[in-house]
Amino acid sequence: MRREVRESKDPAVAAPPDERKEQRPPTIRRADIVSFSLVALLIISVIAVLYVGRAFFLPTVTAVVIGTMLSPAAKFLEKYGIPRSVSAILIVSATFAGLAFMIALISAPVMEWSTRLPELGPSLKDKFHVFDRPIAFWHQLQGLFGATAVPGESTFSLPKIEWVQPTLEFLSPTFTEILLFFAVLVLFIASWPDLRRALILNFTDRDERLRVLRILNEIESNLGGYLLTVTLINMGLGIATGLICAATGMPNPAGLGALAATLNYIPIIGPIVMFVVLAAVGVITSSTLTGGLAAAGGFAVVAFIEGHFVTPSIIGRRLALNALAVFITLAFWTWLWGPMGAFLSSPILIVGLVLKEHLMQVKDTQLPDQ
Repeated sequence: MRREVRESKDPAVAAPPDERKEQRPPTIRRADIVSFSLVALLIISVIAVLYVGRAFFLPTVTAVVIGTMLSPAAKFLEKYGIPRSVSAILIVSATFAGLAFMIALISAPVMEWSTRLPELGPSLKDKFHVFDRPIAFWHQLQGLFGATAVPGESTFSLPKIEWVQPTLEFLSPTFTEILLFFAVLVLFIASWPDLRRALILNFTDRDERLRVLRILNEIESNLGGYLLTVTLINMGLGIATGLICAATGMPNPAGLGALAATLNYIPIIGPIVMFVVLAAVGVITSSTLTGGLAAAGGFAVVAFIEGHFVTPSIIGRRLALNALAVFITLAFWTWLWGPMGAFLSSPILIVGLVLKEHLMQVKDTQLPDQ
């Protein structure tokens, strides 16, 4: 009897289970805060190192990613008795020749138009007279809010191009970076089987070795398939752009098609830049403003079909790439490493998805009803 009375006076025992949960709210442990802080500091440190040392990490990471993409081609040549080192040199030489061919197609119209820059000012002013009334209305609105127009200010003026030299300096890699890229690329393709074997043998457990082997095989097959598929899609987009430029009377349609195919390797940003280029070239070369925008409009339709129907239906069967994840990855690597970071964003995302699938396997659990 005394024991029952004593137990009834104990609030921890007498309270029902629901009340005990309410009396003990969840707390954040100090160890969790320390662990989170250490992980955050590690991520910030890695990002800082990659940004400061981009002259070394950018060509090295680019060579490793491209080398992984081209490894299936080296394996294919090995089946015909070609040594791995020789196949690596042949593949890199063919890749360099293709890049040189694309650069030659693109640079020809650029050099031609650079000599005609002094002639563009008067012709552009004549074509943009249609915007005189909106510009005058804009100046009236500025006057209503207290802004005063500068005396002698023209209704239309060409944009300043002081940004051209810094942009070229940022885009053009140094000779050391190019040499490092090709050296790492050749050596990586030639020694990739040995690197795979050494990485797998670092693990003693058989299951761990099998897991690493599956990860490496899936990364290699996914990146190789991604490069082949995207290259074929971009070639089709370039051919379609060249045909559109030829039909609308644009100058050098082959060079513009090559530029479209090259820029399309950079998701989101590449098609936008190509649309601006086609609009600018069309307005400059065409006699009317509407006719000058015809090629840009045709390219916008083709790029929309390619980006929303063709590429998702082909690549989406192999890899489910979330649009938000692609955009955030693109923005981050573009900020970190510039245009080459934008090119590497999708392959790096693919590698991350493969690692997540094998290392962070989620158990099938039924979610509660909302």
